Amino acid sequence: MLLNVEHLYKYFNGQALLKDINFTVEDREAVGLIGINGCGKSTLLNIITGSEGYDKTPEGLGSVNIAGKASIGFLRQNSGLNSELTIGEEMKNAFAPLLETLDKMKVLEKKMADGGDIDSISHEYAELSSYFEARDGYRIDVKIKQVLNGMGFGSTPTDRVISTLSGGEKTRLALAKLLLEEPNLLILDEPTNHLDFETLMWLEDYLKGYKGAIIIVSHDRYFLNKVCTRICEIEQGRLTSYRGDYSSYLVQKKMNSERQLKEYEAQQKEIAKLEDYVAKNLVRASTSKMAKSRQHMLDRIERIDKPLMYSKPPKIKLEYDIEPTKDIVRVVDCPLVVGEGADKKELIKSLTMNVRRGEHVAIIGANGIGKTSILKLIQGIIPHDGGNISWGGNVKISYFEQEHAILDPHKTVLEEIMDRYPRLSEQQARSVLGAVLLTGENVFKPISVLSGGERAKLCFAIMALNRGNVLVLDEPTNHLDLSTKEVLEDALAEFGGTIILVSHDRYLLNKVASRIIEIKHDEVNSYEGNFDAYSEAVNAARQLKMQSEAEIKRAEEEKAYKENKARQYRSKEQRAADAQKRNRIRELEKEIEDTEVLIFELENAISDPEIASDYSKMSEKCKELEEAKTALDQKMDEWAELSDQLS
Repeated sequence: MLLNVEHLYKYFNGQALLKDINFTVEDREAVGLIGINGCGKSTLLNIITGSEGYDKTPEGLGSVNIAGKASIGFLRQNSGLNSELTIGEEMKNAFAPLLETLDKMKVLEKKMADGGDIDSISHEYAELSSYFEARDGYRIDVKIKQVLNGMGFGSTPTDRVISTLSGGEKTRLALAKLLLEEPNLLILDEPTNHLDFETLMWLEDYLKGYKGAIIIVSHDRYFLNKVCTRICEIEQGRLTSYRGDYSSYLVQKKMNSERQLKEYEAQQKEIAKLEDYVAKNLVRASTSKMAKSRQHMLDRIERIDKPLMYSKPPKIKLEYDIEPTKDIVRVVDCPLVVGEGADKKELIKSLTMNVRRGEHVAIIGANGIGKTSILKLIQGIIPHDGGNISWGGNVKISYFEQEHAILDPHKTVLEEIMDRYPRLSEQQARSVLGAVLLTGENVFKPISVLSGGERAKLCFAIMALNRGNVLVLDEPTNHLDLSTKEVLEDALAEFGGTIILVSHDRYLLNKVASRIIEIKHDEVNSYEGNFDAYSEAVNAARQLKMQSEAEIKRAEEEKAYKENKARQYRSKEQRAADAQKRNRIRELEKEIEDTEVLIFELENAISDPEIASDYSKMSEKCKELEEAKTALDQKMDEWAELSDQLS
């Protein structure tokens, strides 16, 4: 057991934020920590890492125990990087203890070569060498390159100073450093922020093979599904643990809630029955004895706590009246250009795509490629400079705009609905708003004071009233709580019309999309199926490309070898000279191999306690080792020179 939390409480202003928290984390377990904003997730992480205290029960209970010398790595919102260092320097700081060990080994090697105190030096050297090798010290550069490539820094020079990076790049780099440090317990707070799909997929694969334990706080349900082996939910101060990934958690939570409610209601029914009997019969002499017996039964009942009352989810139902033509929209050779004058910028060279009736099409691509602009381009909100955009017949669009710009901030919620749909009575309008949980006095709030989630719900109410047969959606799950996201996903998945969708929410894409269109500056690729199908196709294409590149490289090397070989035999004299050089190269390769074996044997001998205790033998071995290394360098130089002459 790596982490054990028992009977943990945390109070703020007399109110319990965390109540009797109990949970454990085993080695190689990946735990997803979820809950609504403000439920105490960050506070719990701070308590685990020791940066914040906790409260105990009146009986003195409450503890956070971390096994032995287990290390903890915590990715905070503040990156904690040294801005004055380069990327390469900061990444090597992740291996500071190993690099210090390597420096000590080099110092000891020099001391042994100079004839220092062999007994003490050899013992210390053996310990340091064992520590260095056990922790893959010789693979430091390989590990750094692997993680930097995976985290999207493959083309970034490692001598670039960190202060020149953007905020998102610094967050990615901080995560890369933390992965290289390989703590026993890795704690990640919203690690998927600022990551594109390719980096996310790499990170998921990396974390699935992580050797330590992981605690993840994330709103990315797809990420939780891919990585986590357990989900812990904090709700109304209490933590409940569920085995499996996020999808398993949803099933288990529903079953638990239904079971707890049935048990509670059954017990309440029994309690009411007993209480009624006692109340009616306690004062009667003939039945008072039985009544007292029932009272004793009541007193002995172990009361079941009332189950947590979950918020009523909103209701979103999207329907349409008119069936459009088969071809919904066709875009041919349209460049995507944004800005004007000096700020004018071409995002996409030539966009060609089509959407058919009934398809649920998701548009994805790198940040800044122009996905939102594509939605505006096809609707005519921004002009297109060249190419052609044509819509089919009977198309009625309902547009969900990411920033909710369709709403008038000066109007109240109720006014926004009734001004758009004047035939609705106030009662009908309030009924529509009530379905998305905009009720009571909230309908008289100015739109300007609404939260992002409330504005989104108002937009969904408008879309439901609009009854469009084509939904154009730009990041519809932004600002939504989990329950509303799930309701929206179900509504979209069940929608019989056409959807054109832009989203970073892979869980939504997986549940709703029937086709994925990937946008790049110079190409547009279409993939049938949901996000899982897209991921499989991209990975398969990547593997095929790597195989093809490897085959091309082998063919080029073979061609170059044959050409070089042909050039080597220009004359009889040259062939004779080359033959002598090749013979010498073979001799050198044998001598190099023998010398390397000798060096290995001498290094082992130096570490042998029997030799280390004999000063004379130790000095002799050190001298032989130095001579062997010098001879090896000379032979390698000669081999390299002859090889260059033959190339």
